[in-house]
Amino acid sequence: MDSEREPVRVVIVDDEQLVRLALRLVIDGEPDLTVVAEAADGDAAIAVVDEQRPDVVLMDIRMPGRDGLSATRELLTRPAPPRVLMLTTFDSDDLLLGALRAGALGFVLKDTPPARILDAVRTVADGNPVLSPAATARVIAAATGPQSSAARRSSREAARKQLSALTGRELETARAIADGLGNPEIAERLGISVATVKAHTGNLFAKLAVENRVQIALLVRDAEE
Repeated sequence: MDSEREPVRVVIVDDEQLVRLALRLVIDGEPDLTVVAEAADGDAAIAVVDEQRPDVVLMDIRMPGRDGLSATRELLTRPAPPRVLMLTTFDSDDLLLGALRAGALGFVLKDTPPARILDAVRTVADGNPVLSPAATARVIAAATGPQSSAARRSSREAARKQLSALTGRELETARAIADGLGNPEIAERLGISVATVKAHTGNLFAKLAVENRVQIALLVRDAEE
C-alpha cells in the first residue's frame, strides 16, 4: 500500500480475548494497519463500528448474543459501511454460505498464518474479495452438492463455454482465484503486477457476468470436474 496513505483502520470482533489479543499484536505490528477497537459480540461490534468508522472489520461468525452474520447484515445497511472479513473455524458450510449472502468480502480460517491474514485485510480494505483455499473449497462443495452425471455434464459444458471467452492470461487468473489466492499471490504466481491482476479480474467479472470471486471459482470447478 502507499506509505503516504493513512493506515487501514481495523476493528476486531471475537468472543475469545486471546484471539483478539493475538490479532491486535499481529495487525498493530504493521505500519499500514492499525486496530482502533475490539468487540466481543455482534451488538458491541455495531456500537464500536458506529463510533470508530473503521475500514475493515475482522468478524467472528459464532459468538454469544448477536452472531457475526446478523451483525454483518446490520453493518452493511449503514452509509459507507466497512469491509467485513470473516475470521472463523468454518465448522459449518451453512455458515460459509450465510456469510457470503450477508455480504462479507472475505473468509479466512483462524489457523491461517499471520502473513496471509494480513494480506487478506489489505485485499479486503482495497475492496477486493478474498477467500482462503480451504474456504474456497468448502464454499464450492456446499454450493454445488451432489449432481447426477447428466447434470455434471451440462454444468461442465456451460462453464467451459463461458470460460472460452477468456484470454489465456485471464483463464490463468481465474484458476488462481479458484485456488483461493489474493491479488498479490496471483501476481507472484503469474509473474505480473498487482495492477494487471486487478485488470484481469475486472475483465473476468465483465466477460463471465459474475459479481464475486466465488462465482468465478465455481465456474472453474464446473469446467474442470
